[in-house]
Amino acid sequence: MMEFGGNAVRMEKPRPIGTWVLIFLGFACIVALLAVMIFVSNSNQRIAKIMPKFEAALEKRDYALALSMYRDINDIIINKDPGDTTDTSDEYEILRQMEDTVNERVRSIEDKIRYERYTPTKDDIAFLEGLGELSGARMTIWLTGLCEEFLLGTIEKPTLTFIFQQIENLSNLSAAARPLRTEVDQIELSKGDVQTAESLFAEGQYIETVEHFEYVIKTSSGFVNEYAQRRLEECKIVMYQPMMEKADHLLANFKYYSAEELLSDLARIFPEDQVIQSSLYLATSNTSHVEKYSGPIEVICVKPLISDVKVAFETNYTSSTDSYYLTTKEFRKILESLYAKNYCLIDPCTIVDLSNPTFLNVVDTMLPEGKKPLVIILEDFSYTASRSTIGMCQRLVLNDMGQVCGEYISATGQTVVSRNSEAVGILDAFIEEHPDFSYNGVKGVISMTGYQSVFGYVTDDDQVDDRNSALKNAGLPEIAPTAKDIEDNRNTVLAIIDKLKDSGWIMGSSTYGFINANHCQLDTITNDTQKWLDQVGSLTGHVDILVYPNGDFIRGSDPRCKYLKDEGFRLFFGVGPTPYFTYGDNYIYFDRCMLNGDTLRSVDYSRLFDVNEVYDENRKKSR
Repeated sequence: MMEFGGNAVRMEKPRPIGTWVLIFLGFACIVALLAVMIFVSNSNQRIAKIMPKFEAALEKRDYALALSMYRDINDIIINKDPGDTTDTSDEYEILRQMEDTVNERVRSIEDKIRYERYTPTKDDIAFLEGLGELSGARMTIWLTGLCEEFLLGTIEKPTLTFIFQQIENLSNLSAAARPLRTEVDQIELSKGDVQTAESLFAEGQYIETVEHFEYVIKTSSGFVNEYAQRRLEECKIVMYQPMMEKADHLLANFKYYSAEELLSDLARIFPEDQVIQSSLYLATSNTSHVEKYSGPIEVICVKPLISDVKVAFETNYTSSTDSYYLTTKEFRKILESLYAKNYCLIDPCTIVDLSNPTFLNVVDTMLPEGKKPLVIILEDFSYTASRSTIGMCQRLVLNDMGQVCGEYISATGQTVVSRNSEAVGILDAFIEEHPDFSYNGVKGVISMTGYQSVFGYVTDDDQVDDRNSALKNAGLPEIAPTAKDIEDNRNTVLAIIDKLKDSGWIMGSSTYGFINANHCQLDTITNDTQKWLDQVGSLTGHVDILVYPNGDFIRGSDPRCKYLKDEGFRLFFGVGPTPYFTYGDNYIYFDRCMLNGDTLRSVDYSRLFDVNEVYDENRKKSR
């Protein structure tokens, strides 16, 4: 505070620079906002002046004036110099409103012609012709769309013909309408091929879609040809990613023959694509010449394997363990021998045509040159409680890599999860090392029961009593699963089944209760089959294969077998030491060679392997 002449004067502190900046910016924003508001207001006023005049011209039927106004605005846009920064958004908005106004009436006339068999009045014709390209563009698009509808089967020829008759002579439409009219017959001829192509496209059958559109292009001209070429290019855009993903998936699962076929088609459709060429090279590097095979088909069968020989043959030894099962080491050595003898895994369902549910057609069995066909069946892979106490797996699980593994309790009481503990993982790994042991990625058949569990999991309330009884007999604690537990188990099993099927395994049945079928009455078989379909089949999906427990097969003419065929089972497996199969009425029957401790000691399988090289020295019984 300072004093001047006895008066005190208070001095104000100067405002900070930042405050002045903020004030200036605020003022600038207000000015800018006002400018925008003024511009928008002027713009709205301009549109408000022009549109009423345009609408008034239409009302007075002064179509020449309305069209002139439209052209004037359009000329401003078209003739604008590329370097001119003048905003023309007003003009675009005016054009849009003009077109909407005209199109509304044009659409009304079009709808009446199509749906009411309406003949345009003189005033309608004056309106449609008087507005020149403004109405003509809309009607040209409409006629083109109608021809496309006719091609696709959503409008009938008489209706299309009537529409042409009403408007094809309009002065502003005849140049486009008359050429289209002359193509109606050609469009009609191409309808079937185009609609087939479109159906295939909708179903995701892209290769077939391309082939059909290529045929249409080759055999047509004009409208149809242009349509087919456009749709072909659209199909190529849509198909590329899913088809490449499918090819990659086939390669990852050693389905080299299918991958080669798909990639060959893709290479033709996309000839310049280097990724396709590289993938095709990978596929062809793992395929060989395929030829027709007409000799015997070997079928071998194993039950779940002995994972821990110490538990099986020392801690909890039983003679049945030694008799009924192979060890993991024996199974692996058998695979090595079969591979060395040029056997190759096939899907038994591919030696017949199953497309007709009432009869089978025999088809040629095709194999890589020099290979012999082999089917491997993993029987009764449902993991009963008693097996977990004798050195065998208690269930299947997916590891962190998504691979199917066996889980067992070791002699030291540890829980072990390993691909090497069960036949599924062992065979998966073997094919990864020797992909030519499998024809097109096929693994084997997994046949399941259901009375105790599926893959070691209780998936239905009906299984609980049998499971607890088995657990009690094995000296293991009983279970009391909740509804959520069972639902979780089903989801786990579904994930395992999806992985198995995706990687080349085929699902089959060993009956629900592992019953000796030929010694059962029809009602017993009916009850057992329905339980399997409800509790196991609901997880696996449809299966064609039934593996008769203990080889106790039913002849094809027996009413019990007819029932099984009616339920969808058409490939049946019994038991026999040599390769054998025969066709019957809507079914095929195979013998299968059981591989276990007893058969290693008593059956001559020298055509498949040398038992001295295979036999596990940990077994108590010698040969």
